[in-house]
Amino acid sequence: MNLTLKVWRQKNANSKGEFKTYHVKDISPDMSFLEMFDVLNEELLLKGEDPIAFDHDCREGICGMCSMYINGHPHGPGQTTTCQLHMRSFKDGDTIVVEPWRAKAFPVVKDLVVDRSAFDRIIQAGGYISVNTGNAPDANEIPIPKEVADAAFNAATCIGCGACVAACKNASAMLFVAAKVAQFAMLPQGQVERKKRVEQMVAQMDAEGFGACTNTGACAAECPKEISLANIAILNREYLAAKATSEYV
Repeated sequence: MNLTLKVWRQKNANSKGEFKTYHVKDISPDMSFLEMFDVLNEELLLKGEDPIAFDHDCREGICGMCSMYINGHPHGPGQTTTCQLHMRSFKDGDTIVVEPWRAKAFPVVKDLVVDRSAFDRIIQAGGYISVNTGNAPDANEIPIPKEVADAAFNAATCIGCGACVAACKNASAMLFVAAKVAQFAMLPQGQVERKKRVEQMVAQMDAEGFGACTNTGACAAECPKEISLANIAILNREYLAAKATSEYV
């Protein structure tokens, strides 16, 4: 496959960025999108040019690091992570436009790398539970209905990649925060910090500069882990209930 790439290049957050055009040849359709970028970067290094900076880690669709906005979609066509996107999703001769996540709360570090530490600070604000140390309880000591356990597990599969923010016209982080709140709100282990958790995580989300949710559903449509919009309803319910009896001003 021979492809034309229009890639966003930006030296740092304070520099003005621009698209630059690259041509790659003899790309195998079985390559992943990141492997194709590896090939391009090898060519750039041989020419003495600065390679394109992009995030990656596990390359197994688990960590959520591979955040690229490809042809108008977070992670590219198909509901998957960039590292699991293969070149057979494109056609020979295609032009592919690659950008970083676009959000005030995700400032560009360099090229396609953005600072997503805002998500970390939201988790630090309340994404934890208090547990008693000591011997592990028996597996059946706290009965949890299967449908509740399944729903909590599905919410917990969020990998924090930020595709929901990139897909949202308002750059909202509601789906991410909702998944992290819902996974604990449904389980008995998450009841101790239940009210404090949702208040503090929503407050931190707002402080980071994420936009408001207007229920367009773009976040769930692009989420590689198929996090349900139902979690946003759970977040809203948890938040309203917490504020009704809030200890915080």
